This record gives sequence, C-alpha cells and structure tokens, in this order.
Amino acid sequence: MENVAEPLGEELSFAERAYRNIRDQLVMLDIRPGAPINEDQLAQSLGFGRTPVREALKRLQYERLIAAYPRRGTFATDVNITDLAHISEVRQELEPLAAAQAARRATPADRSTLTALIQGLGQVDRGDTASLMRLDLKVHRAVYAATHNPYLEDTLVRYDNLATRIWCLFIDRLADMASHVEEHEPLIEAIVAGDAEKAADIARGHVEGFEQAIRSAI
Repeated sequence: MENVAEPLGEELSFAERAYRNIRDQLVMLDIRPGAPINEDQLAQSLGFGRTPVREALKRLQYERLIAAYPRRGTFATDVNITDLAHISEVRQELEPLAAAQAARRATPADRSTLTALIQGLGQVDRGDTASLMRLDLKVHRAVYAATHNPYLEDTLVRYDNLATRIWCLFIDRLADMASHVEEHEPLIEAIVAGDAEKAADIARGHVEGFEQAIRSAI
C-alpha cells in the first residue's frame, strides 16, 4: 500500500521505515483485525531484515495495534467499538489544543505543507474512500507536526490511528466520507491564518462529528 508518511526532515532508519509501513497497513485495515503477524513475511515484503521489523513490532504492540500471546503468536488487534468513547474523550481534549498550538507555532514550511493539503482535498476522487482516508491521516499528522510539541504529536498520532481503524471498519456504512474529510479545509485555513481560537473550535467540532457519524452507522 501507499505509505501515509509524515513530513520528513531527515533520512529514516530501517526500523522507522518498517514501523511506519506496518503501522499504516494496520491503521488502514490492509492487515485485517485479528490477522496473524508473521515477522519473516513482513521482512520479506518490505525488503528489510528481521531486526528492524522486530523493533517496529515492539512499538506497534505498545500502541495497541498488535498483541502478542504466549504460545499462540502475534496478531493485529481487534477493532472494538466500545473503545470509541474512550478514544473520543482523549481526542476532544487534545485535538483542539493541537489545532490552537499549530496556529500559534506553525513555521512557513508547515503552512506550505498544510496549504498543499488543501489543494489535495479538491483533487481526490470523492468516491475513492481509501484515498480519502489516507488524505485524512496526512492532514491530521501535518497538524500535529505543526504543534512542535513531540509529546502532543506522538500522543495524538496514536489516538488518531485507533480512531481511523474504527472509521475504516464502518466506512461502507457512512453516507458521505468526502464531506467529513473536506471539513479539514476551514481547519487548515484557520491554522495557516494563525487563528488559534477558531482552529480549536473547528477541531473540537470535527472530533464530535466523527463520533456521532460512527454511532449513527452502528
């Protein structure tokens, strides 16, 4: 699959590249919930040795994307809809904070990246749900990077990954995926304009809308 990469400031290690690739396969459900994780097969498919893949899998276990069981093996975690309330509770507090801090701290390079993503919103086929989901991830990760707070960024990437897995599970039941993704345009515009209060309000509404959309699809 196409890797949903964050903006890169330096050459990535093999372990980091393996981590991002496997992570995004899990997030987009290209590796289905409950599927066995075979270290050798992943290493071969990615063209890496076993060591970087093993390091990546350790991180992914910590992030609740895979689970290891004694004498059974390692598997992609199930997507549990009961987690939605817990995930949303965290995101409703932290997403507005991230949007506001991005508006305050975004560098010219950050603003350029975000502006390019607005242009991308208008170019994606509204019926191509996979591309829409990848663009959604790119927007969120670019906003988190623009906070220039690595702890906030890491936390939100993790929770957005979990939320996206839920989203992907119900994507066939959702009426208008494109409109949800297009909601990012006013958010990005507020961040680029440096309007922290408006950015926070839009981000809060976006998270609330996500939870409502999922619950209506259940």
